[in-house]
Amino acid sequence: MGKPAQRIFGEQEIGDFIEKVARRALEMCPDPALLAFVGIRSRGVHLAQRIRDRASVLRGGIPVSLGVLDITLYRDDLDEIAAQPIVRKTDLPFDVRGRFLVLVDDVLFTGRTVRAALDQIIDFGRPKVIKLAVLVDRGNRELPIQADFVGKVVAARPGEDVRVRLREEDGADEVILAERPE
Repeated sequence: MGKPAQRIFGEQEIGDFIEKVARRALEMCPDPALLAFVGIRSRGVHLAQRIRDRASVLRGGIPVSLGVLDITLYRDDLDEIAAQPIVRKTDLPFDVRGRFLVLVDDVLFTGRTVRAALDQIIDFGRPKVIKLAVLVDRGNRELPIQADFVGKVVAARPGEDVRVRLREEDGADEVILAERPE
């Protein structure tokens, strides 16, 4: 029996991350009308929605654009994950060309998910800027990718999982560090 799961992040810290990203993105974007948050399915979408909602409030109720990516077909390990992978909808209801995009995901690990997301975005056009926001950076990158906005850096060891739970899917907001089941 391994060590028990450890809660490393809760609702307050997730709220602080959302606030920080919304404020900093608005500060960094010279024209907030060109700002868009793009979430990577699945939990990155929920985080992007929350950040977009907060940015809209900070703009006095003026809407901020939101996009959703399903990177399944852009993965470099597609043949390893499933014989019949489930592909869901990508929705970028705006022209990405010339936009200031904030790509949002829950956990940054190897960098391969982000690479796939960047490939997919570029297939839609060339944004002016793409920044990366991740709730947790667990290190151990395989590609030279780093986040611009990070909620928490977690030094997860091999054999440990970082599990993000969000109320939209899991009924609670928390991040747990746990041993990977064998």
